[in-house]
Amino acid sequence: MDVWSWLWVGWLAAFCVIEGVALARKAPGDTLSEHVWRWFHTEKNAKTDGTTRLRRFALLAFVTWLAVHFLTGGLF
Repeated sequence: MDVWSWLWVGWLAAFCVIEGVALARKAPGDTLSEHVWRWFHTEKNAKTDGTTRLRRFALLAFVTWLAVHFLTGGLF
């Protein structure tokens, strides 16, 4: 493995540790999902403002692009 592979493995390991600790604590607002829901106003009873539609569109656009990017081998 080259240095980039090790760095990505390290990044993934750090994510797993952070998310694992958040899941074990079971405190509200710890996990990545809970942060994404808050940042993009998708959580239940979220307070919305003038940027809500833009935030939700940005999330949808990014997740859609990422799926297409992975599924097409980087053509997009």
